[in-house]
Amino acid sequence: MALFNLRKAMRKAKTVNRAGGQAYKQTAEMQLATLLITSFAQDQFYRSAKGSFQELIKLLPEVDAKFAAKAAIYARKQYNMRSITHVLAVELAAYVSGKEWAKDFYTKVVARPDDMLEIAAYYFAKGGKTLPNAMKKGFARSFDQFDAYQLAKYRGENRAVKLIDLVNLVHPMPTTRNAKALQDLVDGKLKSTGTWEAKLSKAGQQAETAAQKADLKETAWADLIASNKLGYFALLRNLRNIAQQAPASLDVALRTLQDAQRIKRSKVLPFRFLSALDAIKEAELTGKQARKIEKALHTALEKALSNVPIFEGKTLVVLDDSGSMQSVRKGQKSPIEIGSIFAAMLYKSNDADLMRFSNRAAYVKPYYGNAAMSIASDLVKNARACGTNLHAIFEKANKAYDRIIILSDMQAWMGHHTPTSTFDKYKSRYNANPYIYSFDLQGYGSLQFPSQKVFALAGFSDKVFDLMQLLESDRNALVSEIQGIEL
Repeated sequence: MALFNLRKAMRKAKTVNRAGGQAYKQTAEMQLATLLITSFAQDQFYRSAKGSFQELIKLLPEVDAKFAAKAAIYARKQYNMRSITHVLAVELAAYVSGKEWAKDFYTKVVARPDDMLEIAAYYFAKGGKTLPNAMKKGFARSFDQFDAYQLAKYRGENRAVKLIDLVNLVHPMPTTRNAKALQDLVDGKLKSTGTWEAKLSKAGQQAETAAQKADLKETAWADLIASNKLGYFALLRNLRNIAQQAPASLDVALRTLQDAQRIKRSKVLPFRFLSALDAIKEAELTGKQARKIEKALHTALEKALSNVPIFEGKTLVVLDDSGSMQSVRKGQKSPIEIGSIFAAMLYKSNDADLMRFSNRAAYVKPYYGNAAMSIASDLVKNARACGTNLHAIFEKANKAYDRIIILSDMQAWMGHHTPTSTFDKYKSRYNANPYIYSFDLQGYGSLQFPSQKVFALAGFSDKVFDLMQLLESDRNALVSEIQGIEL
């Protein structure tokens, strides 16, 4: 995030964005931290995983390797970021070779056994022949933290790199905790029996005909749903499978999905329901069944607004509805589609005003009682698709705000100059000094404001609001936490 002395650094880094307008280039450290902590590399609506990985690789020569390693550990352990930290662990190999702390990095970046499998698979896919020594030693020590249940759950059967392959590569020393499990793994006796995935897999393996397989899977789903053995996210991700494979259990599943207490405990944010809605639309379901599921998802999404943090003071949420925000990549949502749901959920959950802008800005005042998805749909449907004029936000803003959240691709070009002077005039006019959160929905990495209270975020994750609250309490807290990791 924007955690360094931005005013001095960015004054030295004027650039132009992809639209040809003036911008400020973030420090490489800032871009790296932003990419790691706020972007799900395999679960983004507006940027491909490949694009995120390429951006990460391009940044590595520009940052200190030890900072990058600590940031990877922090992103994995504190923010549960997986795929992008796997890529970083591999790409860092060339930079950490011979470093005394390298093996500690490869131990600490592992939170689950399959982290090692993913890292090794990516390393070999890039043409690596043997794992680097630091990676081998780090992985060997990582096995110490896992018991039989965890090793069995993440055996990685039918994957390019299996857990037994890794054991043969790194030769972990057996401990009291895992000695029997490791031996069972080597002997081919280690089986996963305590997970819902294992139950479904067993049903498929026992079947001799397609009809029998369908019956066994339906029974397995019914048992999992009736006994509440599916976690909330697993239920949400598998709704289409349940509808297709166990339709008799669908009503029970939908009641569970809409349970306010389950939603609260899961801490699921509203945007998580968009993928499920898309999956239902793509599935070949009957009209009545599809409508029932979509209605339940919309209801659950609305209840999940209770999981959005409430920020103190007055907030302005601003959505960019310019033409560049409506570009769509195959298999992904457009930036305005994902931006609109975030705008709607912030508007409904906080004491927030809502504004849209392109060549000009205007306040939007939807009826507060409207559902978040309805507000989001209206924002997309009524988008003006003109140019991008960030100056218009601060010319239109009519009161002092404590924070302004801008959802944009940051490809401002109208006026060609960044809105620094317009922003300063707004602050003077209302005696305001707001935090600015600039969500870059295309991940281009360009900023529009050089300020101590401006933070550029490259994407969304379930932890992004926690991060915003942390930054408001102490702008240096995040970088201090990253630097405080021992290696």
